[in-house]
Amino acid sequence: MTVEVHPATADRFEDLATILAPKNPDTVACWCLTYRLSSRENRQLGAHERPEYVRRLCAQPIPPGVLAYRDGEVAGWAGVAPRSQLHAFATGARIPLLDDRPVWSVWCFRVRAGHRRQGTAQALLHGAVDFARAHGAPAIEGYPVDNQGRRIDAIMAYVGTRSMFEKAGFTKAADTAAVSAGTPRVLMRLELG
Repeated sequence: MTVEVHPATADRFEDLATILAPKNPDTVACWCLTYRLSSRENRQLGAHERPEYVRRLCAQPIPPGVLAYRDGEVAGWAGVAPRSQLHAFATGARIPLLDDRPVWSVWCFRVRAGHRRQGTAQALLHGAVDFARAHGAPAIEGYPVDNQGRRIDAIMAYVGTRSMFEKAGFTKAADTAAVSAGTPRVLMRLELG
């Protein structure tokens, strides 16, 4: 099967909603905003305001991430943006700032059932790297779990795994104070030249 990765632009919003929207539209779901917004802003957005907020992000010159398509069907999502646009990473203490360069971050992977364990997440990571490079990023970071090859719950693996990032050419740059599913997260970085 062919996997193509495209920016999550306004014309692809419905595909993004297929990945991020909860089954019940009245449920407050993340919509990949938890790391982007301050806690206060995040709490203020209700169930119906979240998709509209993301729709506006998709219409901006730099969309909020990338979508994977397998044989034309939307299969997955990765959030990727300048780190400075992500409140939790720009101001938080759990993920260290290595320097003051305008690096980008890839922080979330969602792969639909039926498309898992087929290289979709890896394709999303490569697409995120290409997206950041095309927008002039000097480097890109990720903050995956360091699960040391142990199986991890798919839901809690939304940050990716260290081995996935290593396969894409990233190297460990620092330890972090963050955990996911009780597993430590590490800062992985790839220089883009």
